[in-house]
Amino acid sequence: MSDRRINTGHPYAAPFAARSAARLGAAMALYQLDMAGGPVSALVEEFRAHRLGARLDEEVELRAADEPFFEDLVRGAEARAVEIDALLTAALSEGWTLGRLDRPLRAVLRAAAYELLARPDVPAGTVIDEYLEVVKALGDKAQAGFANGVLDRVAREVRAPA
Repeated sequence: MSDRRINTGHPYAAPFAARSAARLGAAMALYQLDMAGGPVSALVEEFRAHRLGARLDEEVELRAADEPFFEDLVRGAEARAVEIDALLTAALSEGWTLGRLDRPLRAVLRAAAYELLARPDVPAGTVIDEYLEVVKALGDKAQAGFANGVLDRVAREVRAPA
């Protein structure tokens, strides 16, 4: 299965690769975790039952996500939160803190940083490109450039040069 999404004109529309859908779902789940807390197991099950593969509106239906990949992203990012936040903080420009970022962007960066750390089977360029699409899909295209810089610095820190 390809790890790249197929452009359909709408960032959420099927056919949206199952891993791409998992990344979007993971960012949304990490955002919810940041907002409300709670046990990760319950959050993963809620997303499996009610959000992954859901219909957004009459015109857009999400493709089913790669659920094991989704679960790895959410559980892994939560389990390694201290390490991930330290990496992200180091990658931010001087004077910036994670607390200064809006929560959706912070959630996307956390999911991406986890994938860069823990999933060497996925090329760094693919990880960065996919999460930039998530940033855009969540409605803030202006933040994509900022996210690109942060994720590029994280990738250089955690991945050996090719």
